[in-house]
Amino acid sequence: MSSSGGSKAVVAALGANLAIAVSKFVAFAFSGSSSMLAEGVHSLADSGNQVLLLVGGRKARREADEAHPFGYGRERYVYGFLVSIVLFTIGGVFALYEGVEKVRHPHAVDHWYWPVGVLIFAIVAEGFSFRTAIAEARPLKGGQSWGRFIRTAKAPELPVVLLEDFGALIGLVLALGGVGIAVLTGNGVWDGVGTLCIGALLVAIAWVLAVETKSLLLGEGAGPEAVAAIRAALLAGPDVERVIHMRTLHLGPEELLVAAKIAVRPDADARSVSATINAAEARVRASDPTARVIYLEPDLYSAAEAAAGPDPTATPGGR
Repeated sequence: MSSSGGSKAVVAALGANLAIAVSKFVAFAFSGSSSMLAEGVHSLADSGNQVLLLVGGRKARREADEAHPFGYGRERYVYGFLVSIVLFTIGGVFALYEGVEKVRHPHAVDHWYWPVGVLIFAIVAEGFSFRTAIAEARPLKGGQSWGRFIRTAKAPELPVVLLEDFGALIGLVLALGGVGIAVLTGNGVWDGVGTLCIGALLVAIAWVLAVETKSLLLGEGAGPEAVAAIRAALLAGPDVERVIHMRTLHLGPEELLVAAKIAVRPDADARSVSATINAAEARVRASDPTARVIYLEPDLYSAAEAAAGPDPTATPGGR
């Protein structure tokens, strides 16, 4: 995914949420439904979240400078984390508060056709946005399950939009159920119950997003498949005897740092060692195009000296 990866899904979600938010607030004004108010605030928060994702993607494209020699790729992680905070506070906590108030002080839903009509419209609009996000994410997901894709994706935009849209669709169904039961029974408590369910759902989604984006902010390495491919690429040359140790770190969604200590032949001179390193770097970049920053340190490996140390896989001075 490029630095603008997922932008189509983000823009689609932004347009849908703005239209839905307006319709929900109109329905709340006519019906007094707390579920509609909670859903309107939810859609407004989601719209703000999409703006944050777009801003983060734009800022991440800035060129590296002296203060940030590895660039600004992690801006996307920062804004992804802000999205989880906004979703938790403005979306989830507000809905829980409104639901408690409606359960404590229930009143009948007026003009029920307004919220029901708006909810049906919102389900269709959110379904379109969700479909767009799925279409953009499917090529990147590959054979993974959707849950694993959300947990392992290094670009935050698509997982955020997928979870937001999924949560929005479930929330709309909950709101429709709460309003519907409140209308059928004449008991406004059910409208509050639906609002509480929406709040709990948003808090859960915000928690998942916060955990995943926090991990990216702290610095995640490449996945097991990528690490295996990079190791195999390093060893593919005749002059690299082994990979003594290797570390990887995502500087951004599409920029991977690779640092490795490689064992070269004891009889290699400086010229051949330099050629070995250049060839190894080229193989790594060919195996994983996101490996843009590569540091390789040549060393001599001694099995006897390594075995005598605390870590048999290391070599003296290897850490």
